[in-house]
Amino acid sequence: MASSQQLAQLDRLERQITTLVAAYQQLREELADANTTVQQLRADVRERDRQLKEHQNQENIVKLVHTIAGEPTHANELKLRLNEYIRELDKCLAYLRD
Repeated sequence: MASSQQLAQLDRLERQITTLVAAYQQLREELADANTTVQQLRADVRERDRQLKEHQNQENIVKLVHTIAGEPTHANELKLRLNEYIRELDKCLAYLRD
C-alpha cells in the first residue's frame, strides 16, 4: 500500500504534468499564431515589392516619354532603353509567376 507521502508526491507530479501540458498547448497556439503572422507579413512584403516595381516601371515610362518628346534624334539610345525596360518587365512577370 502506498504511503501518504507517496500519494502526495504523485498528486504534486500530476499537477505539475497538467500545468506543463497546458503551458505546452498554449505555446503551440502562440507559435501557430506567430506563423500566421509571419505568413501575412511575407505576403505584405511581396505586395510592397510588387507595388515598388510597378512604381519604378511607371517612373521609367514617364522618363521615356520625356526622352521621346524632347529629342527624337536619339532613336538608337531610345531603342536601347526600351529593350532594357522590356527585359525588366519580363523579369517582373517571371517574379510574379513564381
